[in-house]
Amino acid sequence: MEISDREAEVLALLGEHLSNAEIAARLFISVRTVESHVSSLLRKLAVPDRRALAHRASEPARADLARPALPTPLTSFVGRVRERADLAGMVGAYRQVTALGPGGVGKTRLALAVVGEVAGGYTDGTWFVDLVPVSDPGMVAAAVAGALGLGEQPGRALDDSVVAALADRHALLVLDNCEHVRDGVAPFVERLLAACPRLTVLATSRARLLVPFERVYQVPSLSLASDAVALFTDRAAAAGQPPDPALHDHIASFCERLDGMALAIELAAARWPTLGLNGLTAGLADPLRMLAGGSRADDRHRSVRAALDWSHALLEPADQELLRRVSVFMAPFTVVAAAQVTGHGPCVVADGLARLAERSLLMVTAGADGTGYRVLETIRQYGTELLAETGELVDARTRHLRWCLAEADDLAVVGDDWRAHFDGVADELRAALAWAADRPERRAEAHHLARHLAGLTFTRHLVGESQQRYEQAAALADDPAVAASMLRQAAAVAGCRMRGDDMYRFHRAAAEAARRAADRAGVATDLATAATNAYRFSVRFVRPLPEAEAIALIDEARELAGDDRCALAAVALAEAGVLADAFGGAAGGRATIAVPEAMARARRAVDLAVRTGDPLAESAAFDALIGAQSWSGDTFGAAATARRRIALLASAPDTPAGTHELIDALGIAAEAALGAGDLPATRRWARQLADHPLLAEVGHRATSWLLVADALAGHVGELARISARFLDAWRRAGDRNRSFLGPAVAAVMAVQDLRGDDEARREWRAVQDQLGTSPGYTYGYGAVFDALRMLHFGQAREALERLAPEPGDVWRWVTWIWLHWYVALRAEAAVLAGSPDANRRLTEARAVVAGNPVASAIVERADALLHNDEKRLLATADTFDAAGCPYQAARTLKLAGDGGMALAALGL
Repeated sequence: MEISDREAEVLALLGEHLSNAEIAARLFISVRTVESHVSSLLRKLAVPDRRALAHRASEPARADLARPALPTPLTSFVGRVRERADLAGMVGAYRQVTALGPGGVGKTRLALAVVGEVAGGYTDGTWFVDLVPVSDPGMVAAAVAGALGLGEQPGRALDDSVVAALADRHALLVLDNCEHVRDGVAPFVERLLAACPRLTVLATSRARLLVPFERVYQVPSLSLASDAVALFTDRAAAAGQPPDPALHDHIASFCERLDGMALAIELAAARWPTLGLNGLTAGLADPLRMLAGGSRADDRHRSVRAALDWSHALLEPADQELLRRVSVFMAPFTVVAAAQVTGHGPCVVADGLARLAERSLLMVTAGADGTGYRVLETIRQYGTELLAETGELVDARTRHLRWCLAEADDLAVVGDDWRAHFDGVADELRAALAWAADRPERRAEAHHLARHLAGLTFTRHLVGESQQRYEQAAALADDPAVAASMLRQAAAVAGCRMRGDDMYRFHRAAAEAARRAADRAGVATDLATAATNAYRFSVRFVRPLPEAEAIALIDEARELAGDDRCALAAVALAEAGVLADAFGGAAGGRATIAVPEAMARARRAVDLAVRTGDPLAESAAFDALIGAQSWSGDTFGAAATARRRIALLASAPDTPAGTHELIDALGIAAEAALGAGDLPATRRWARQLADHPLLAEVGHRATSWLLVADALAGHVGELARISARFLDAWRRAGDRNRSFLGPAVAAVMAVQDLRGDDEARREWRAVQDQLGTSPGYTYGYGAVFDALRMLHFGQAREALERLAPEPGDVWRWVTWIWLHWYVALRAEAAVLAGSPDANRRLTEARAVVAGNPVASAIVERADALLHNDEKRLLATADTFDAAGCPYQAARTLKLAGDGGMALAALGL
């Protein structure tokens, strides 16, 4: 049952834990009215008590999907009362129903009529997906995702996004015109139904899907006694001349000769005003003869083909030609596009398209560019076969291909509306590429189009397709040097998708292509980059690269580099990362060189990268330097280099490689600022990362450092909002073993403890359990957040025990981000626990955290507490405020005796 607007207001205030009296005052209603609404909510939401209502109010909303909308037919639906009832009954009884029948029988119109009747029974809506523009079975999930309003997410396939979005929805999904992509629809539907228990799928197709859940409804021809005549009469009247009711039997006889096919009847009725019954009957005097002989006379198309052959024969030769030539379009097209593809002037084409639309051979559409036209699938197939019969198919496809190439060229320079422009022609580009890619004589054009489509889909944030198109462009390239370039782009896109193994595979393939091109420097660069990526992005690899394999790649790259600047810089970067101590840390092995040498290697990599003049090479070298600085304990040097790297990338090209570097740089900058105690900068970089369009829908990855920063700062309201997004995205993504998400989870758990929200903490504990513990949790970030919680509740001895290991003993897990936080909290715990070595720990901590505003203030506060210096103690509150850390400022006031009022104001 739906809740009213007033009940929704009451529910929201229950989520704020207000009493009935407080709610009444807030809403200007009586307490008895509030009680009535609460009782109604308990009943409607089927929950046991007020606490459950409050929990329901605070639950994060499911991800929004595009508003369900069904196509609006331009003509009325006639008859089929029995068929509508039968199909509606099957849809209500079974989870997957296929409306089966030949082209033109009326499957889509019947399905839409039934959906209009049953849609109200699906609480989460009904979505309609037209698969006609989809030429590749592998793009079925993309079409459904588009209808749902879902975009692609780095590290996650579109079919996974659809399954996650519909997992708990009570919805009806209509997949129209499945036959040409059945190999893609069948496994997709099978997976959907297995994972989405409340989802129903209604498909229309010329062939069964052959999935386990399928129930087939054979769509019959129109009843000749009633429906066929009614349809003919309705369409003839719409054309301007309703038939005389006395001709009912004659019309029924005519419809019988059309086998009761809805499309054929509509086409015939459109000619009624000009030909009359006698003319129509004469045109179909011998339908069997019209269908006899030739490869076209197959059972699947017999009746529709009769109607289309007849309709086509009645057209003027110029209109016949126009219908054939526009049949190459996969999506709605404009007069200008049709003129370019058909080779005729716009005025001639506009007049011809209007005549074809009047004869129901084209559908009129309204779009941003004005009036457009769309060829129905059966007619498009019919026109394509006519092109083949007349020997025009190759010529028509070639003109369409060249038009697509011109459109792709224009898209590269079009303004703010380019996305809508791309969406309007994307299916055309894909279809043209699919045709050209299989023709050796069109190989160069296919390569050109694949290359364009790769860049366009990346900019459109369809990164999965972009990677595929770059790989396709490489396969179509005649020049191995060009192939190598395309494979490098594919590797960069794979990096944006967080697919480390794909990055490695593409760089190895690029090296082989460069070898075929006799480009020794290119081979060296790609081999070194493949090894470097195994170090830089090791958490993105499913199969970690063995250290021996990485070193072998570097050795070969060193031999081939010669004096090429780019190759030398790439080799130096690989040596700085893979052979340095940082590789031992990333891979869990032993360090191969000492930290000073690692620093020297990183600085050499930066020097060589600067000489190349390539900002992306320089950025990657800065990443290695940041790693060396962090391992050497130079927290502030690492933060400064991270800022320098961000500034460098501000002018970097907007390419896959540039985007990949920027995403990585933002994450590293946020981490470095956090380690240096610069909470405002941490939030700034983390916010840019969260707002990046490629990561906008991957909330758990994009927002993880925002959660950490807000937890340490004490921005409780912001943390609650962002954590809901994180949790929802994490559940949808299924990231169960992502250790780099651990700090965010630990941060939220700590704040839930500080808020006293045991239920929320249990929810996040479940996330932590699925992520599993790691040495980083045990000795690093987990110890920091546990100590924060313990100190908050006055458990100083427990905090001191949690931080018992000396920083040097757990150095690998606290350096880089957590060292300053670890030693500062450790010193405070020693003071509050009355440890005899508190003075020593304060002295040691002060030396370590010097320059870190938050950690230094924690140490200063601990020293003031040790010496009972209230003035110094209160001064630290201002320091914390200035550093963007209201939590520690409020905690200072509690330690000074305010009874926790400042903490309560933060929501703690």
